[in-house]
Amino acid sequence: MLYREAGDFKTSYPEDSQTFPIAFDRWRYWAVLAIAFLVIPFVINDYWASSLMVPFLIYAIAAIGLNILTGYCGQVSLGTGGFMAVGAYACYKLMTAFPDVNIVFHVLLAGGITAAVGAAFGLPSLRIKGFYLAVATLAAQFFLVWLFNKVAWFYNYSASGQINAPERFIFGTAVTGPSAPAWAQYLVCLVFVTFCAVLARNLTRGSLGRSWMAIRDMDIAAEIIGVNPLKAKLTAFAVSSFFIGISGALFFAVYLGAVEAGDSFGITKSFLVLFMVILGGLGSIFGSFAGAAFLVILPVFLKIIGVDVLGWPTEMVAHLQLVIVGALIMFFLIKEPHGLAQLWRLAKEKLRLWPFPY
Repeated sequence: MLYREAGDFKTSYPEDSQTFPIAFDRWRYWAVLAIAFLVIPFVINDYWASSLMVPFLIYAIAAIGLNILTGYCGQVSLGTGGFMAVGAYACYKLMTAFPDVNIVFHVLLAGGITAAVGAAFGLPSLRIKGFYLAVATLAAQFFLVWLFNKVAWFYNYSASGQINAPERFIFGTAVTGPSAPAWAQYLVCLVFVTFCAVLARNLTRGSLGRSWMAIRDMDIAAEIIGVNPLKAKLTAFAVSSFFIGISGALFFAVYLGAVEAGDSFGITKSFLVLFMVILGGLGSIFGSFAGAAFLVILPVFLKIIGVDVLGWPTEMVAHLQLVIVGALIMFFLIKEPHGLAQLWRLAKEKLRLWPFPY
């Protein structure tokens, strides 16, 4: 069998503590990256890009950000949609104010601006937690959306109140605007999601990630042993908001091209990302990808089966989707709180021990 530790020797501590200690996992990781970068861009079309791949990559970044805050640090947040709006509007203002700067820097700077805003709204976490913190972040959600709707400076005094992404190029290829090809949009999002996943994985495995998890498990005991709760909580809010800001900027500039805060970044968006984290698994980078993939694929799957094959009304299929998501959330919260990531871990353990009983 390939999936075994036998014969996979380690000669140093860094080798023994690497992210994928089993050789088969490392080969699988590089194979997935090779397919994502070298195969999919040549076969992807507009439908698969707009329906599946681009939204999956963008939501995966947002889910990673929320998972850092909620899954690793234990701070409940319902303001994801508002922070995505900060990233989108910050990217728009940067794109219009500095048209000659590469859009990659605009997206990263938008993430940095969102990190500062997220850290500011994370200050209440120093005094409150649990349900009360969730209400505080929910207030941030409504306040940010109201701000972007009411202050005309954010949308450059447009009569419609919408923001539209100007056309921008990377290496001579359009990545925003109506002329941007599907493969270019996909590759830009793929580069950002790879960067965010690697960064998040290294942060959560380092001393900063251990301080987050200590605060999550028992904040009083963590403070007694020397963990600074101010630093741990605010850095969790800042790093989480950085990733969410990047996802909001990509959601606006690359995916939709034109957004309005109330319609595109309302409370529904916050709950959608939260459901991705719950279904995928709290405290797991892989769970963020699994939850995002599931909730992006589910509507497309139900549309193909329900509308195209069975001929059901579109409204019925939309309601069925809500029922399925709600039932799955209750099931995972009761039976498997760690979500799809835990099921994946159990499957790998069974494979490692096969054919012996588990």
